[in-house]
Formats: sequence, structure tokens, C-alpha cells
Amino acid sequence: MLEEGDKKPISLGFYVNYFDLPLKVLWNRVFVDQILCFLLSDVAVAPGSADRVANGDGTPGDEQAENQEDDDKGGAVKFGWVKGVLVRCMLNIWGVMLFIRLSWIVGEAGIGLGVIIIGLSVVVTTLTGISMSAICTNGVVRGGGAYYLISRSLGPEFGGSIGLIFAFANAVAVAMYVVGFAETVVDLLKESDSMMVDPTNDIRIIGSITVVILLGISVAGMEWEAKAQVILLIILLIAIANFFIGTVIPSNNEKRSKGFFNYQASIFAENFGPSFTKGEGFFSVFAIFFPAATGILAGANISGDLEDPQDAIPRGTMLAIFITTVAYIGVAICVGACVVRDATGNMNDTIISGINCNGSAACGLGYDFSRCRGEPCQYGLMNNFQVMSMVSGFGPLITAGIFSATLSSALASLVSAPKVFQALCKDNIYKALQFFAKGYGKNNEPLRGYILTFVIAMAFILIAELNTIAPIISNFFLASYALINFSCFHASYAKSPGWRPAYGIYNMWVSLFGAVLCCAVMFVINWWAAVITYVIEFFLYIYVTYKKPDVNWGSSTQALSYVSALDNALELTTVEDHVKNFRPQCIVLTGGPMTRPALLDITHAFTKNSGLCICCEVFVGPRKLCVKEMNSGMAKKQAWLIKNKIKAFYAAVAADCFRDGVRSLLQASGLGRMKPNTLVIGYKKNWRKAPLTEIENYVGIIHDAFDFEIGVVIVRISQGFDISQVLQVQDELEKLEQERLALEATIKDNECEEGSRGIRGLFKKAGKLTITKPTPKKDSSINTIRSMHVGEFNQKLVEASNQFKKKQGKGTIDVWWLFDDGGLTLLIPYILTLRKKWKDCKLRIYVGGKINRIEEEKIAMASLLSKFRIKFADIHIIGDINVKPNKESWKVFEEMIEPYRLHESCKDLTTAEKLKRETPWKITDAELEAVKEKSYRQVRLNELLQEHSRAANLIVLSLPVARKGSISDWLYMAWLEILTKNLPPVLLVRGNHKNVLTFYS
Repeated sequence: MLEEGDKKPISLGFYVNYFDLPLKVLWNRVFVDQILCFLLSDVAVAPGSADRVANGDGTPGDEQAENQEDDDKGGAVKFGWVKGVLVRCMLNIWGVMLFIRLSWIVGEAGIGLGVIIIGLSVVVTTLTGISMSAICTNGVVRGGGAYYLISRSLGPEFGGSIGLIFAFANAVAVAMYVVGFAETVVDLLKESDSMMVDPTNDIRIIGSITVVILLGISVAGMEWEAKAQVILLIILLIAIANFFIGTVIPSNNEKRSKGFFNYQASIFAENFGPSFTKGEGFFSVFAIFFPAATGILAGANISGDLEDPQDAIPRGTMLAIFITTVAYIGVAICVGACVVRDATGNMNDTIISGINCNGSAACGLGYDFSRCRGEPCQYGLMNNFQVMSMVSGFGPLITAGIFSATLSSALASLVSAPKVFQALCKDNIYKALQFFAKGYGKNNEPLRGYILTFVIAMAFILIAELNTIAPIISNFFLASYALINFSCFHASYAKSPGWRPAYGIYNMWVSLFGAVLCCAVMFVINWWAAVITYVIEFFLYIYVTYKKPDVNWGSSTQALSYVSALDNALELTTVEDHVKNFRPQCIVLTGGPMTRPALLDITHAFTKNSGLCICCEVFVGPRKLCVKEMNSGMAKKQAWLIKNKIKAFYAAVAADCFRDGVRSLLQASGLGRMKPNTLVIGYKKNWRKAPLTEIENYVGIIHDAFDFEIGVVIVRISQGFDISQVLQVQDELEKLEQERLALEATIKDNECEEGSRGIRGLFKKAGKLTITKPTPKKDSSINTIRSMHVGEFNQKLVEASNQFKKKQGKGTIDVWWLFDDGGLTLLIPYILTLRKKWKDCKLRIYVGGKINRIEEEKIAMASLLSKFRIKFADIHIIGDINVKPNKESWKVFEEMIEPYRLHESCKDLTTAEKLKRETPWKITDAELEAVKEKSYRQVRLNELLQEHSRAANLIVLSLPVARKGSISDWLYMAWLEILTKNLPPVLLVRGNHKNVLTFYS
């Protein structure tokens, strides 16, 4: 980038020389930089970005931190624990069940079992509340309620699946509560003979009008909705108080005939035990009551609108559970002590003197309801759902309480569903739903979510078939409770140091019990609804897992994966290695993994899902600079591997020289039994022009690997592996384009008309930046094939780098097994044939032998391969492998090594000794003569390879080993060059002479 006032053009260095780019590119780059410097003062950093990273929520589309900061500045409405949590939870838990079903439950189950049913329900909600409190106090809680808690604890897979069905359940719950309200209104219309159309359509009309009014309250803002909730709670409390007052008001004859006698010990004793009618039992009654205990997430669902969610959610939720539990048990005991199970409602059914009461409480109090045993009666706990209205001091207040309970629950669900859904959409778990992430106003209201919830609620109100879907909705809520409990257990079990909730009243095994209990209750309520819930959740879990959203929330799933991996790694150390379990575990010297993709691809082909693969890079130079460069690129390069679905690790070291760095990697890489046993390197194609130290390092690395008992694989392809120059050019040109687009966006936002016009005029010129196809220089060795929008590059090199990504057609993998290295030369090609991309390639085995025993040796080799259970297409015994090569081939080899020979025999002794001291790396005549047979063999092998394997898809060949100190580095490189020259891709393999194949099962 140019400094202010700098007029010198930025040098593209290598890129200009590489492609001979026209001066137009240079001018445009300078022009872009100058404009960027000029506009820097107009560019502001988006607020809240640092907070988002610090909180671990730096996810695509997540604007929560920015919105939160804007809310603080704009005076957003935030609620405390009473208004935000306690009031909402109490209103949701005190539902219609309190007024019209609790008396029936006491009649069926009796006071004793009725209290147990309430207690069992409260156990589920209390355990869930404790788990939720622990999770809430383990860090900052943002908007999203149950979805946020589960997703940040268990990860996006669980959170994304439960979040969607939880939001949908709340949306449908709006319809359920509104229909409950509408049914009560229709019953009142029936009594006054004021029906509009018919009962079903009247419910639809009243329900639709009610939803529209509730939507208006919600859209008006959270402050108005909160005020409405407070008013509804006051009405509800008055209704409950009205009932308790009514129980002590002396009963009249009409109420006695309907079964109400005030508090009587005889009635309490009679109603204490169960009296289940036909088809009912403990679990069926429990299934009917349990939905009344839900609603504990009403406060958590608006966590984004709370002043201090960490304090408000635990305090408000637990207190709401306690208060509502006391109310439910109080009502159950009171109604059970005041009202008999069956009553006729006939004031003339009094006791005639001389009748035997047989222990009947009503009989003892002067009424004869015995005919209810033979025919159905309309009154009493078992028959009349309006018992609370009858008992209360003023009946219409109970009706108002029913209205309050239904409307408050509907309003809470109407607010909860969009809030949860908005949080889910902001996290971009389901990309198609991103539209609903946008918020409006100072409270970031999810208006789009409100409209969607309204549409869903209206649809189910108009369908009016809620009895079928009600059990599924209840199970959706229970699934959320189960996962909240499991989240608490999982976080504790993972033993992550980051799990340290301020709320200490929890236990991981109690949370696990709570999760199991929730799952059991799901089946108790309705087994088929539970199955449907699990199927839907499983499908969504698989979908999110497949999509792999780009988020990292530090979930307990990650923590447990680490603990499991650590335990398994330690467990492996207690078991000795066995030949049957051998697998290639490779260190691949790729440098940056993206710079040598072909080398990585071929290695990954035989390590994927079976062995360890570590991409290694050595940074050579001043330690401080190298370490800085190394650390800055670690995450990026590992991310590249993940993005390209390569199952490998990236490791890097800083060293004074390349060989020292590789030594460190060979010794220190891996963990326990998961240590590398094979070194994979690319063939050094430029060895003739390379400095002496590079050749010494390259050959030295091979010797070092054998010293550490590590096998070696050298891979050669015709074009070479390194595409770093191409990548650099692409990156540079992409940066130019990005800068141009960034400047264009900045200029569009510039409100200064005069400056805007001037800059836009100039910018249009910069926008015409194009890369034209240059005319190559005559002496250029670079062959550019075609022009692309990001620049020109060597197309052949790029195609070669992708050759192992493609599916290999029908062909062969030719294995030249010339040395017994333990079997690695056979094992690697066999593993390749198991891969999808190589499965159409057949193995052809070539081994050396005697001309007069070719058939016998072929049979013996076939038998050996059969015992190894390695399938092959053909076996070739090469009898003339030790024959001298032809003169032309040998001449090529001699010309190859000529620049590196000492020719001491042609010089006098003094001169020869001097040359040896000055150039000890050169090939002496004595050395060349001593290994002449080996040199003949390499040249001859190339002739045989040209003859037999020129059309193979891949050649796997035993790597010749140079004895350390006996063969010079240049001669060894010449062997490798002549051996693999003008051939298809070649793998030169040499194991560490430890057996990797076995006959035994």
C-alpha cells in the first residue's frame, strides 16, 4: 500500500516478470491504492465485532453484538426478573387446566395420587429448571431462549434441530390457547342463545379476531406486551383468590345438590384414594395433567430482552415453579375436601330417614346421590368441569381467570416463537431462513417472525383439528426439556475447564435422570407422538450435520470429543503394535498444503479413513520472523484442509535449515501409537540447478528417515508439484478485484455530492482494470495456455496438480517389487485399489527372476500374494533385469552426471587431491566404477519400465537406497532421475524392513 503522498508505483516483482503484465495493471494498482488512502478516513469499523469474537459467536450473519450495542444507545426496553421471567412463567404454568381439569383429576386419582401427579410433574420441571439455571450462569446469555442454551452447550446440530421444532411448537401453541379461549366464549354464547353461525365456525371467527388483537399487542412492542401480561396476571390471581374465598363461604342448597359442602373431613377421607373410571388410570390422568406444568421456558425465551438473563432466568423460573406448585396442590386439596365425586344437582335428593349410607360422605351430610352409580350424573368432581366456578365466591371471576390464562399463554407463545426463530435464523443454521433474521426498532423486534407465527396460528385455528396435534406439541416441549437436562449433564461429563456455572445447586447425574424422565414422560403422554418427535428431530439433526454450519461455540460436544480422543490415544499406548493393524501413517512434506495439492492427494488416497496424514512445512530463516509467519498461517492452512475435505493435520516447525526441521518433525510428530511410520516427499525436479546445500538436505532427509526406522515414499509426476507461483498470482489479482469492489461500495455510501462526483469519475477508470493476454518473450520458458479472469497461469501445471482428484479410468497400477522391504511396496497400491477413484485399476506385479525359472517363480509369487489376500490381474517375472542397458540409454546417463564428475584419474595426484578437498561432493571415478553395476541397473530398469509400464495409470517401484557415505548425493539424484524419466506418475517406495503383511487371520 502507498503511504500518503507516495508517488512511486508498487512493484509486483515476480508477478510482472512471470506474466509480463502490461503497465496498465501497474498503473491501475497504484491508482486504486491512492484512492483507498484518500478514503480511509471515511471507513469505520463495525461496532461490536470485537465483542462478538470475544464471546465466541463470530458466526456468519450474527449481528447480535451490534444490535445489543445499538439497543443500549437507543433506549431498548429491558426487563428485570419479576416482569420478564416470574410473571411470564406463572401465567404459562397456570393454564386452563387449573380451572377446568384439575377438579376432574382429583376426582379420578384422588387427593393422594393427585398430589403425586402434580409432584411428579414438578420434579420434571424443577430438574429442568435447575439444569437451565446452571447453563444460564455459565456465561453471557443472549436472545434465543431454549435454542440458545442448547445450541451453545451441545452444538449447532442439536440446537438447530430442537430450535426449529421448538419455535414451531410455540407457534402452534398460540392456536391451541386461542381455541381454548374461543371455546369458552362459544359456551357462554350458547347459554345466552347468541350463536353467530355454528359452534365450529364461531370458534374460528372468535379465534381469528383474537389472534389479530394479540398480534397487534406484540407488534406494538415488548413494553406493551409486558403490561398486558401484568394485567392478565392480576386477573388470574384474583380468580384464584376468589376460589379459595368461595371454599369458606357457607354453601347453599343449590350448591349442596351439586356436591359442594365446604370443608368436610368425611369428603376429604372419601376423596383421598383413587376412583378411576373405565379406560382411565394413573398414567392416562398424568398425561392429561402434565401439559399444565409446562411453560417454564416462557422467561428464557425472551432472554435477549432481559437486563441480566444470568440472574433473572434462574431466580424467576425457580420461584415461578414453587409458587404455581403451591397453588396447584392447594387447589387440589381444597376442591377434594369440599366437593364429592358424584352429584345429581337435584335439591330434592335428600336423605330419607332409615336409609343406610354405606359410608357415603354425601349421605352423611344429608344427600342421596346413590343413583349416580347406575346412571350418569352431571355434577361432582368426576362430571362437572365447572366445579371451580360453582365453588368460587363469584363465578364470572373464574371465567375471567380462564380468559386470562388462555390469552396470557397465547401471548407468551406469540412472543416466544418469533424470538427463538429469529435467533436460529441469525446463526444461519438453515440458510434458506436467513430472511427472518432481520429485526426492527430499538428492541430488534422480529416483525417477519411475528407475521410467520401469525400465519401458522391462523392456519391451525382454521383447520380446527388441534386434538390430534396437541400431543405432538407437548412432546416438542418435552424434547426441549430433555435436551436442556442433557446439555447440563453433557457439559459436566465433558469436564471442560470452561464449564463453571455460578449456580452451584446442580448435579450431572440428576440432570441425566431429568433427561431420561422427560423422554419417559413423552411416551407416557403419547407414544406415537413421541416417535414422531424423535423422527423429526433426528432428520433435522442429520440435515444440520450434513450442512456443517460454519460456527464454533465451544460446545460440550467438542469438549467430550477431545476427552474421548485423549482416552483412546492413551488406551492405544497399552497395546503393542501388531502387523495385522499396520497402516501407512504419513508425514507429507507439502509445505503449505495448497501449494502441492497433487502430492497431498495421492497420499490422502491411501491414508483416508485408515491412517494418519500430517502435512508438514518447514520455515527456514531468522527464528523470530519464521515463528511469526508460521503462527499466522496455522489456522488458515488447517481450515483449507477441512474445506477441501482432506482428512489430514497440518504441522509446521521453524528451523535453521530444512533438514533440521524435517528431523524435528520425524522425531516429534504424532502422539503415542499414532506416530508416523512413512515419509512422503515429492521428487526434486530441479536438482540439476539447485544449490549444493539443497541436494545435501534432500538426500540427507531420506537417510534420516531410515535412521529413525521410517519408510520413504518419493512421488514424481511430469509437471512437478509446486504451484505456489500460480497461487501468488491469483491471490494478487483477487486482492486487486476485492479492493476495487470495496472502494466502489465505499464511494456509493459517500454522501458528499461534490467529492462523490469527482471520485466516481476517476473510479470508473479504475473499474476498467483488465488483464489482457500478454505476448510471451522469445526466451521465456513459461508456457501460458489461456487467459482467465483472475490472471494467466500455467494451465498444464494446474491440470497436473489436479490429476489425482479425478476418478481414474480403467487401467493398471504397475507394482515393481524389486526388494523385500517388509511389504510396504505391495500394501500401498493394494489400499489404492480399495478407493473409489482407483477401484477400476488392476494390479500388475513385476518382480525380478531367473530366465530359466520364470514359470516356477510366477507360481510361487501368485501363491504368496494369495496368502497375503491381495488381488492382482497379472504377474510378470523379469528375467533380464540385470542385463546391461543399451548404449544410447547409458550415454544419456553419462551426460546427465558429467557436470558433477571429478575426473580425478585424468589429473595428476596433487591436482586431484586439491579438487577433492575443494569439491568433495563431486562424483569420483573410483566411486562411479565401484557402483557401476548399480548404475547399470537403474538405467536398465528405466528401459524395462518404458517397455512394460508406459501406459500404466501409476507405477509403484521399489526405491533404490544409497548407502550413507558410499554414494555421493549427485549420483543418487542421477539414479532417481534416470530411473523415473519419461514415465507416468511414479511412487518410489521403500519400507523400514518391518513386516506390514501377514498370512494369518
